[in-house]
Amino acid sequence: MFVEKISFVALPKEFKVKLLSELGYGVDGDYVIDKDKNRVKDKYIDKEVTVSNMLILPGSTLILDNNELSIAEYLEEHPNKNL
Repeated sequence: MFVEKISFVALPKEFKVKLLSELGYGVDGDYVIDKDKNRVKDKYIDKEVTVSNMLILPGSTLILDNNELSIAEYLEEHPNKNL
């Protein structure tokens, strides 16, 4: 199975908001929020995730901040993921 990887950086905010909605999340200004209206925090660096810098890795609905440390920690935790 081939999974196309796309970068969220160039996508319009409206697209990102719709994608988040389909995944059960929302947006509060610039921040990603969960179903309880709490700001989503990157589980690896404990930073609130903004819509403009969010990252969703293939095979996951985990929303992360787009930075090297979070990606490295994710790959360490999930060594069998093929990114």
